[in-house]
Amino acid sequence: MKKRIVLALGGNALGKGLAEQMEAVQATASAIADLIEEGHQLVVTHGNGPQVGMIQQAFEAAAHTPAHSPVLPMSVCVALSQGYIGYDLQNALRETLRRRGSRKTVASLITQVRVDAEDPAFLRPDKPIGSFLSKEVADSLAAQGVAVREDAGRGWRRVVASPEPKEIIELEAIEALLNGGQIPVAIGGGGIPVIAQGERLKGASAVIDKDRASAVLARDLNADMLIILTAVEKVAVNFNTPQQRGLDHMTVEEARRYIAEGQFAPGSMLPKVEAAVAFAASRPGRTALITLLERAREGIAGLTGTTISG
Repeated sequence: MKKRIVLALGGNALGKGLAEQMEAVQATASAIADLIEEGHQLVVTHGNGPQVGMIQQAFEAAAHTPAHSPVLPMSVCVALSQGYIGYDLQNALRETLRRRGSRKTVASLITQVRVDAEDPAFLRPDKPIGSFLSKEVADSLAAQGVAVREDAGRGWRRVVASPEPKEIIELEAIEALLNGGQIPVAIGGGGIPVIAQGERLKGASAVIDKDRASAVLARDLNADMLIILTAVEKVAVNFNTPQQRGLDHMTVEEARRYIAEGQFAPGSMLPKVEAAVAFAASRPGRTALITLLERAREGIAGLTGTTISG
């Protein structure tokens, strides 16, 4: 059955730098094209953790040159990351579709996402961005007042606030593209975080979790399915222990119980499962899938991955 799907790409689908990204999006485009050829309606979303950190660090470095370039607000860094990731992704997907005989248009949309100015996340930065750091570099940054933390056993990274997404500002534009048979690339990096001040939208110093923003988008687009693509084929409980077990399916209630038990690592699998639960619980009949990019088509058919449903 043909579905309306929000497809959230993980970092492994984009690489960690310009050269890696240009290579990674070729394989990513092929997997996305497979789903389009099956007749599914797709909105593609993506993260920007390494990229937005790279952009911020580049402008910080430029500020110390004789040019004294301004340090850009985080909201502008997110916008820049949407542009250059979308540029590579839409061109790779367009080329792949053309080779397969499709004339569908792929369009990257600069997307804003409203957050609450009073969100407590602004007081507790916890969203990792940028490259991994040694303990020595992390300690040096912390001494300068930069928020850093250890990231799921993989090393140290800078962290920024990650408020909850409330509203996709360009929702109607995304839906218009979908209804026109086109393929939108939207809410890159979780969307540009903005706070409503009357009719004005003011950028916020934050990076929104792309899986949580994708769940809001999927809910408000009345999508049939949210697919969160990551570096593992299935969600596991008792991860990295002799009792590790991959899960084929979770109900919303089971997933919430595993979350309460602390089964999923913060900053890694936890936000993905929480986003999947939020979407699956938003209306009967909605399903979320967490799996590898290259197994997405099999996951939709119920052959692999972890599904979450009400």
